[in-house]
Amino acid sequence: MESEKLRRQLTVLLAFGSVLVSARALAHVEVQSGTAPSNATSEVVFAVGHGCSGNDTLKVVVDIPAGVTGVRPMRSDFANPTVQKDPAGTITSVTWQKPVAEALDSDALFYRLSIRLKTPDQPLTTVYFPVHQTCRAANGDLTTVDWIDIPPSTATGNPAAALKLVPARMPGWNKFTVPVAMTDLSVFFKDASIVWKGTASAYSANPHIASLITGTSGVSSLTSLNAGDEVWVKY
Repeated sequence: MESEKLRRQLTVLLAFGSVLVSARALAHVEVQSGTAPSNATSEVVFAVGHGCSGNDTLKVVVDIPAGVTGVRPMRSDFANPTVQKDPAGTITSVTWQKPVAEALDSDALFYRLSIRLKTPDQPLTTVYFPVHQTCRAANGDLTTVDWIDIPPSTATGNPAAALKLVPARMPGWNKFTVPVAMTDLSVFFKDASIVWKGTASAYSANPHIASLITGTSGVSSLTSLNAGDEVWVKY
């Protein structure tokens, strides 16, 4: 079939494309470790990119959302963690708080905090971790910023840390069913070589492969997906 020929052609050509990853400045407490497989144990790293209005970070509390289990926080140079549990013994939050004597006079350091956890079985969705960041000024005053907004809410302007869950995958072609509509395919497929829907619509975050898609007769650029769509993804 002509469509299969086009697909094979792009599969061969994408081997010549190099994946370009753009770095962006950290603007809030966010997940720095990238996507995580659903229904699997992963180490999730939270990055504290800055303090509060020029003051150093003294304490960080990460709330554990429902469905996340097997929570085991890691010690860090910032502080040793403690956990809070509900009456059933489920960990509901993790706190890192360094001694006041170790607080800096200004916002000068970057911090990483890690939790080993098991993600829920919800591939191609996002899990949100509300985070509460307390900072200490040189005069001892404390301020707290709550990073708690979960889409579509933008009530405070402070987004919660977002962990993107991807399906289990194998090298080569994988078939997935999309659970919710997507208007930005780079959210979940940025690390994929190419994404196919049907026989003549494709997407790639790699600009070289994207140009091959647009330059191939009979193939159109895939820009969005609807709930229930089936796609073939090559890693």
